[in-house]
Amino acid sequence: MMDDYIKRWLIKAMEDFNVARHELNLSDDEIATGAVCFHCQQFVEKLLKMYLIYKKIDFGKTHDLKFLADLCSQQDSDFKRLNVGNLTSYAVEVRYPDEFFIPTVSEARECFKIASIARDFIFDKLEIKEGLEIKEGLEKKRREKRG
Repeated sequence: MMDDYIKRWLIKAMEDFNVARHELNLSDDEIATGAVCFHCQQFVEKLLKMYLIYKKIDFGKTHDLKFLADLCSQQDSDFKRLNVGNLTSYAVEVRYPDEFFIPTVSEARECFKIASIARDFIFDKLEIKEGLEIKEGLEKKRREKRG
């Protein structure tokens, strides 16, 4: 069973995943590809950090997914098989005009594929049942906000 802090990480991660999924349901010419790639990177980053928090491992301040996956693999060697691709490059580069580039729709779809595989892998490791765990967490947060 996850504690509330881990559930909050999960809820925030799923917001990123859902934004990316929503964008990819638009027509190709409407997809904000930079946003998709960024949110996929953020999603995987949050999942890896969530796993490390669950294992009580400090990871410092980083967006480097390979570094985070390597830390996870020190706890569970299966993480050596987790491919984070080049998602780390989307943490900053697509967000600012100084390093201006717009990913292609194909790149955005590849980022989402990597994020989906990471989701299935880490959810399995933490025994997360996506619908139930996330729905319960969201409902609890909504009730708290209503007061």
